[in-house]
Amino acid sequence: MKLVFSAPGMSCGHCKARVEKALAAAGFKDGVQVNLDDKTVTVESNGSAEKLAAIITDAGYPATLI
Repeated sequence: MKLVFSAPGMSCGHCKARVEKALAAAGFKDGVQVNLDDKTVTVESNGSAEKLAAIITDAGYPATLI
């Protein structure tokens, strides 16, 4: 399942790397796309949207499912 989150606080490559690292540490290494232009994070996963949003938020970028 493809889940797309809005993460409006992201603005640079460091932000992208931080989100990718947090998701990878939680076991979501594949199927992650961070788009800085749209300020979105797309995750292909069967994980819960709430858990994924919490991981992104804990990385410093408040995330909401869109």
